[in-house]
Amino acid sequence: MPDVGDLVTARLEVGEHDETTAVTLVLAAPDGAVSTPVVTPVDDGAVWTAPVVYTAAGVWRLSWSVTGTGAGVEHELVSVAPAPGARGAGRVYATTTDLANALDGAPPLNAQRLLERASELLDSDFLLTAIYDVGDDGMPTHPLVAAGFRDAVCAQVEFWGEVGEETDISGPLQSAGIGSVNLVFGSGADRSGPSYYAPKLVRALQLIPKEHIRFTVLAGC
Repeated sequence: MPDVGDLVTARLEVGEHDETTAVTLVLAAPDGAVSTPVVTPVDDGAVWTAPVVYTAAGVWRLSWSVTGTGAGVEHELVSVAPAPGARGAGRVYATTTDLANALDGAPPLNAQRLLERASELLDSDFLLTAIYDVGDDGMPTHPLVAAGFRDAVCAQVEFWGEVGEETDISGPLQSAGIGSVNLVFGSGADRSGPSYYAPKLVRALQLIPKEHIRFTVLAGC
């Protein structure tokens, strides 16, 4: 599977061919943009190649058209991965260095993606109605709040490393207070339902001084 930025040689083999055979390639990017790379015959026209640069992650379509002898159309879909370690566009509350320090060891190679997902979880399930000071980028401005969020997402990634990413576990957190909010996870008389949250995530939020953040209603709880 190619990554963003890779230059590859697209290749089409033509079974029946002669001097009348001609081949064109139409390249459709994930956003719908279309280009026509230069196609070159190889082995007297038995093979046709074209240089292709994948400039964006997503699914690309290569449409080959053969005219003359061997006429026909062939479509090929190519899945292109983001550049390894590339950051997404959303808020991420910890770096891979922060995670390495929290783990006291080398982080996994997919650490950036896990930190992004943990940050999304923090935003949607814990911070949706929280009140705290932010900058123009939406990131917390007080260092104690930023440190709490950092520790929370690192704890969640560490938790996923122990139990599996977003795996239901037994014995979920049954009660914890964050400011004026009491968290109770699970369902039923014994409250033994699934939990996706690391206990240390909750503790990291609890340690943020209350004068710097106020939790109101917690989404999903």
